[in-house]
Amino acid sequence: MKRTASLLLAGLLSSGLVVASDNERPDHFEGQSSDTLEQAIENLTEGNQQLAELLSQDEITDTQMGEIHMLTYTLENALQKVDEEVDAMAVLLEEVHLGSETLDQERVASNGERYLEASSLLTE
Repeated sequence: MKRTASLLLAGLLSSGLVVASDNERPDHFEGQSSDTLEQAIENLTEGNQQLAELLSQDEITDTQMGEIHMLTYTLENALQKVDEEVDAMAVLLEEVHLGSETLDQERVASNGERYLEASSLLTE
């Protein structure tokens, strides 16, 4: 019982420290938003090109490090949107799969069309 209480107390104390340190962090750059999959792919393409250019330098200056830091926020936003959209595509594809198992033509057709439309940006 004492061990459980000690672990619980340690967890609470450490989470308090994390909250305190998060509150003390300065405000950060938000990066460009990626509201659609198309926008996310655009931001990834452009951001990756910029990152590759910055990383190709023999030595990265402090200013360039700042540029990289800000760029990572845009790239993270884009990857998050891609992840969300791919998760939604997986749900549609699973519906196609399940419909094919039960020979449900309507389920396959409707979800299949939605899946193909959603995933088309990834295959261009």
